Amino acid sequence: MVNHVKISGMGKYLPERLVTSEELEKKMGLTAGWSYTHSGVKERHFVNNETCSFMGARALELALKDANMKYEDLDAIIGASGSFDHPIPYNSCLIQKEMDQENSGTPCWDIDSTCLSFVTAFDVVSYLIEAGKYKNVAIVTSEISSKSLNYNEKESATLLGDGAAAAIISKSTPEEGSMIIGSLMETYSRGAFYTSVKGGGNTIHPNDPDSNPDDFTFNMKGRAILEMAFDKLPTFLKKLFVQSQVEMKDLTLVIPHQASKLGIDMAKQTFGITDTQLVNNLANHGNCIAASIPMALHDALRDGRAKRGDKICLIGTSAGLSLGGIIFVY
Repeated sequence: MVNHVKISGMGKYLPERLVTSEELEKKMGLTAGWSYTHSGVKERHFVNNETCSFMGARALELALKDANMKYEDLDAIIGASGSFDHPIPYNSCLIQKEMDQENSGTPCWDIDSTCLSFVTAFDVVSYLIEAGKYKNVAIVTSEISSKSLNYNEKESATLLGDGAAAAIISKSTPEEGSMIIGSLMETYSRGAFYTSVKGGGNTIHPNDPDSNPDDFTFNMKGRAILEMAFDKLPTFLKKLFVQSQVEMKDLTLVIPHQASKLGIDMAKQTFGITDTQLVNNLANHGNCIAASIPMALHDALRDGRAKRGDKICLIGTSAGLSLGGIIFVY
């Protein structure tokens, strides 16, 4: 189904604290250059006192400015993140509060598919707009991974970063031609715990005397994720292309989840993504969970790498193990 929506504006926020790989290597007792060689990350941002809701609100303010809109133009705010300030209440209502709009009544709710949360939210929101329920919806993705790092797990500890991005999704006109032309998501729960923070819920509760502090940090089985993802991705991408009636050569930009240097390099080689098409900001941001894809999209649009009418593919994997993708006409 074609959904007639457009991205009216985008915003991005990075925490003030810049953390170089040299700093982490010294902290973790790694040899100089280990981080970039293995993770592909030279620097990333970590929060000091910022919260997910604070960063999300700042990104949303910038997105509204980019769209030449006011807060009052929004019909809903969707939080689309894998991390949060509190288990309850959810992120999006706190983002509204951070915008000093706590009495506005604007509906807020969250969509969480970890690293694919923005892609999932973009897809779901497009149907609400196509159905006439809303005209302008904000999707806000704000991630803090730095507080959940396990510094004994060097692969993930040197890979992840913090940041936020927001997009205003609006109804498009036939004359504008902006639309989503294909979307697909598949989940293979055999890989559910390849990526996990096991503690914090009711299975491993913080009050459980037998809980292990490591259960409350990020755990990633990188090799298992790559093997499973690249077993499934060729067929997945073929189905997405058939649905969208495109080929790789038709795409102006391909924006993968910034999962890892090896993952991005494998995707580029396996699927024939050119340097001109690929958007990769991993080296300067790290893997920012669900914020990775919209942050990369924001940067590409800011840098003029796509114009209205160009076709863009957002694609990635997430905990689940899930695969997700959207192809849209910008």
